[in-house]
Amino acid sequence: MKPRVTIATAKDGQLENCVNEAGRDLLVKELLGLSTSWDHFHFGSEMELPVQTIPYREGDRIHYWGKFLFRPDDWDAEYFPHVLEPKLSE
Repeated sequence: MKPRVTIATAKDGQLENCVNEAGRDLLVKELLGLSTSWDHFHFGSEMELPVQTIPYREGDRIHYWGKFLFRPDDWDAEYFPHVLEPKLSE
């Protein structure tokens, strides 16, 4: 079966990623391929991770393109240390 990946924001603002078996396998393959020498991949109709444009529910807002970024802690410690700071609620 063809990979099916749908990335959408639901009416309540929750981000949802819906995948079939082949879509899950492709997403995991792309995620496992991330490294310090290959630090991102794109999702979109003609990208490394193709996504569907048909929403599951009326009112869902489809994300047509974007990218996943690999951010090792040592990179963030150097360039974006604020993301490593604990929140007050933690």
